Amino acid sequence: MSSSDDAAPHARIPADVDTPDKIVYGLTARQLAILAVAGVTGYGIFRAVGTLLPQPVLLAILTPLAGAAIVLALGRRDGLSMDAWLLAAVRHTRSPKRLAPAAGRPTAAPAWAPATDTPAATVPVLRLPATAINDTGVIDAGSHAVALVACTTVNIGLRTGNEQAALIAGYGRWLNSLSGPVQIVISAQRVDLSSHAQRIADNAETIANPALADAARDYADFLDDLAARRDPLWRTVTVAVTAAGDKGRDTEVLRRAEHAASALSALGAQTAVLDGGRAAAVLTCAADPYTPADVTWARALPDAAITGPGD
Repeated sequence: MSSSDDAAPHARIPADVDTPDKIVYGLTARQLAILAVAGVTGYGIFRAVGTLLPQPVLLAILTPLAGAAIVLALGRRDGLSMDAWLLAAVRHTRSPKRLAPAAGRPTAAPAWAPATDTPAATVPVLRLPATAINDTGVIDAGSHAVALVACTTVNIGLRTGNEQAALIAGYGRWLNSLSGPVQIVISAQRVDLSSHAQRIADNAETIANPALADAARDYADFLDDLAARRDPLWRTVTVAVTAAGDKGRDTEVLRRAEHAASALSALGAQTAVLDGGRAAAVLTCAADPYTPADVTWARALPDAAITGPGD
């Protein structure tokens, strides 16, 4: 039996903060304005041609106008009011469809870019904010340095009320201790089960026990079948901490990353400050999230020389 002190913490959050005020008959000022303009337009048409046209023809003119006004005032699509949605559609139609991520004339595509039918002078090239990654995992973003912390999630729903309150308080203390901008990225990526199954199948050949080898092969077949029939995803949580300044910012950003890792590990999450190779792996997978990739193995740094086996 749980006591009253073990009750789950509750906080009332209003869900209608951004809801427009109702003026009359449950209608907002925007809806009233649309209906008023439609009413004035319909009345003007009636006064102008009401005595010249038969009544069925006049109804055929005014009915679509009234229906369009009602749909425009009361309709919604994709979470937007119909007038805002139509305005966005018109702006999208009239805007240019080729945009460059920089002002001025786009630069020519680099030599490593794939060939296209588009002239090279009109191909936009996206310049990433990160310019370098060192061995310790510090990412040089120009005006500031960034370090990445990988962490797992904590299932707070299975905890008691006191435990939930303690976890929330601990998370709040970490947020209050921050002295610089921090970004928490939660993303879902496809799991590369095929390569994992291949590694298991290869290792099964080295198992001396026939029963264990058969179990490993069956597990590899199961992973291959799961990758073919399903679209497995996994959730990754990455915390990016920053530090600015001209001197000592690399040391400072690593100190902040270690502080974030220790503070989040106290909540029950498994954390790790990423070194250069693993940070490069995370950025590589983030640039193409729809390609199955494994971020657990490190990548070579951008300025590292790649060599093959010696002759």
